[in-house]
Amino acid sequence: MTRRIERVNSVIRKELSELLQRHVKDPRLGCLVSVTDVSTSPDLSYAKVLVSCIGSEIDKKEIVKALTSASGFLRNELGKRLSLRRVPELDFEWDSSIERGDRILKLLDEVKAEEDSK
Repeated sequence: MTRRIERVNSVIRKELSELLQRHVKDPRLGCLVSVTDVSTSPDLSYAKVLVSCIGSEIDKKEIVKALTSASGFLRNELGKRLSLRRVPELDFEWDSSIERGDRILKLLDEVKAEEDSK
């Protein structure tokens, strides 16, 4: 990945986070939605946006649906804020890495507790 793409990914992640916190008023986004990563194609036509939030499985699907329906608004706002010739189309996906990390930490705690009890 080139340095330019890395910078674009970082700026898009920052701007989307701010837009989601301050400008998107969708009731389906009840919890705090975090943009964990953005991966833009080399020609800047597509961007895969990984989002995360603590909630149930139903909430996750609703959050992704809400973000997908707001993608036109978000793309338009990104166009106003960024000086890019082409603003990428946004594809929102759920990032479960936080939950996986939490599960691994719990398993490690269980192993440590078992070893301490022996």
